[in-house]
Amino acid sequence: MMTDAWWAPYLFIAFAGWLATDLWRWLGVVAGNRLKEGSETLNWVRAVATALVMAVTAKLIVFPTGTLENSPMWLRIGAASLGFAVFLLARQRVLVGVVVPIVLLAVGLLALDLR
Repeated sequence: MMTDAWWAPYLFIAFAGWLATDLWRWLGVVAGNRLKEGSETLNWVRAVATALVMAVTAKLIVFPTGTLENSPMWLRIGAASLGFAVFLLARQRVLVGVVVPIVLLAVGLLALDLR
């Protein structure tokens, strides 16, 4: 059953995206409820999740796309490094760790454009 409605591809993408990710989220919840807080398996899961987040972050810093592609490497590395330092100084508050590097990148990009 095909449709020529403009919204049909978007509905399909939303449904396929939801199905592909939500299924694994629910399986993670079911499996996670059976793990003990200090178990080796849970420690491994946390380590893998952290490694995946850091890999994506490193990819964005080293091989950026879009606006970041035109920014110098030293600015991206500096913003990430200073943001991480402030995150640690702020008792590991995630909001601080997200906002500070973004502000540093924005200020750095504006300063470079003004030159």
